[in-house]
Amino acid sequence: MKKNKIKILLAEDDSNLSSVLTDYLDMMDYYVDTADDGQEGAEMYNKGAYDLCILDVMMPKKDGFRLAKEIREKDGNIPIIFLTAKSMKEDRITGFKAGCDDYITKPFSSEELSLRIKAILKRCEIRDSHFQQPSQKSYRIGKYTFDPNNMTLNNKEQSRVLTKKEAALLRLLAENKNKLLTREHALNTIWGDDDYFIGRSMDVFITKLRKYLSDDPSVKIVNVHGTGFKLEIIK
Repeated sequence: MKKNKIKILLAEDDSNLSSVLTDYLDMMDYYVDTADDGQEGAEMYNKGAYDLCILDVMMPKKDGFRLAKEIREKDGNIPIIFLTAKSMKEDRITGFKAGCDDYITKPFSSEELSLRIKAILKRCEIRDSHFQQPSQKSYRIGKYTFDPNNMTLNNKEQSRVLTKKEAALLRLLAENKNKLLTREHALNTIWGDDDYFIGRSMDVFITKLRKYLSDDPSVKIVNVHGTGFKLEIIK
């Protein structure tokens, strides 16, 4: 394996499709580990260090949605692509709520998968460059102290470690305290895209941040209908 080769975990129970995708991705100079079901995928993920996960939704022992949630509990930032025969809007939303970055409906071409992988890795470069920008040392949010560099949210009772996306989103809200943060700006800054389904994923992160800040009634993340969000702090 080359030093900087992208390492991909592919969990797909269709052995023919898995073999075709593995050969193609190898030809595209990616390193691929394959799992035949969700349970094996979880075991391989726990043992290895991956740059990207490609998960079939309908797998035996553990489906892709459940596997993605388990991966997200360990790493809030690794890119995840779902492969599925389903095309219903509700299933796509379920996928993004589970933490995926993209969703490809079967049948699809190998070229389409390759283009989507490249697009996701590009978005990650944009996101990571934002994370690496120097930040204000800390923000005071009501009774909370938010340290964006260490990704912690503290009050007198507890200290919480945030994921990169949670911290990046809270940082944008804090930088625009009592001002409108547009959905487009937040999505393009953190996710590198303002796709509708990625937007639904961001809504899940907003819900989490509201929960984290819920002990202080003077702090609210308000929806500005059809436009974005506002971190309101009542003095």
